[in-house]
Formats: sequence, C-alpha cells, structure tokens
Amino acid sequence: MKPAHETRHGARPGNSPDAPSADPLVEFLARLMDSRFRVPGTSLRFGLDPLLGLIPGLGDSASAVVSVLLILKSARHGLPRVVMIRMAVNVLLNAAIGAIPVAGDLFSFWFKANQINYQLLQKHAGPRRRSTVADWIFLLGLSLALCLILALVFVAIAMLLSKLRGALFPSA
Repeated sequence: MKPAHETRHGARPGNSPDAPSADPLVEFLARLMDSRFRVPGTSLRFGLDPLLGLIPGLGDSASAVVSVLLILKSARHGLPRVVMIRMAVNVLLNAAIGAIPVAGDLFSFWFKANQINYQLLQKHAGPRRRSTVADWIFLLGLSLALCLILALVFVAIAMLLSKLRGALFPSA
C-alpha cells in the first residue's frame, strides 16, 4: 500500500505524475551539496557547499556554478518564471553571504539553497502554471532586503573611504 501522501503514480499531490523522479540528478546533486553528511551524534546535516566554501576564492564560485547548473536543469520541467527567479535569488543569496569568511560557511550550512530549490522544483514541476501571490510577495520582500543590504554596504564603504582619505590627506 502506498503512503497517504502519494497518488497512484507515486507523485505527491499537486505535482505532475513524473515530478518525484522527474530529475534524479537534480535531487542527487542537491542532497550532495546541502545534506549528504551528518554531524556525528546529532541530526544536523550538511553537504559539500559549506566545505567548498572553505577554499578561498574558488570554493564559493564552484558551489554557485553547481547551483546554477541545477537551476538550468530544473528549467526543463515547466517551472513558472517567478519560481526560476526565486531559485536564482536563493543561489545569489547563498553565494553572496557565502563569500564572507566563516560566517558565510555557517550560513551555507544552515540555508541549503539547493535543497530549497529542489523542493521548489518538486512543488512546481509539470505543466506551466501561473505564479502565485506568495511567489511575488517572497520575491518583492527579498528584493527589498537585498537593496537595503546593498545600500548599507555602499554607505559603509563610503564612510570608510572618507575616513581613509582624511587619514592619508589631512587638511591643513
């Protein structure tokens, strides 16, 4: 007997019949990057993403490339454009914060962008569907948050450059 959450095709409700096995490569790589390993003695899981992030300069870029490839592979499953944008923003967020030494690796350990994107693929795979209000609210909120963060970074850089200029070229 099949579990209650599955239909006769093995799909979860709301998905196309081929969604759970629609892309085993995407599922495998998402797990490998985000949750393949377990911290001994705990239920905490992690993948290659935070480990690659420990390689200065190259690790976060390599993780982002894998994540982008997973998005491109997912695009073949009829996802709405706004879902594809959500997936891209997840990867950008993971890459941007992941570039911060140590804190970025901890973020990658927690955030698991590839797992989130695989869940979005499972939820939205199948015939093209309209974007939901939740998709647009999420995208708007995330865009505003990213704009605020960028503005704060630019203000901090401007203040730092101003102080540096004052220290290097004191006015008489």
